[in-house]
Amino acid sequence: MASHKSAIKQNRKDLKRRERNRTHRSALRSAVKKVRVALQSGKPAEAESLLKQAISSLDRKASKGVIHRNAAARTKSRLTRQVRKLPAGTAAS
Repeated sequence: MASHKSAIKQNRKDLKRRERNRTHRSALRSAVKKVRVALQSGKPAEAESLLKQAISSLDRKASKGVIHRNAAARTKSRLTRQVRKLPAGTAAS
């Protein structure tokens, strides 16, 4: 347990930040999951609109430090690649 005044305050701040980051990270995961569900169900138009929301959310969370910017970029890249591939795959089938 922290005994210095500054360390006690830092612990309080850490707890608040951890809780805030947890809610933001949960919302972010939900946004990404919605895109993946739309991809699985084969709805390219819905996946496209959800992708825009997810990318916006990823950028916002990365700028606030909730997730690392490279992790956000990697997730955006993978989701975009999957969405772009979907219409081509369904048209050929």
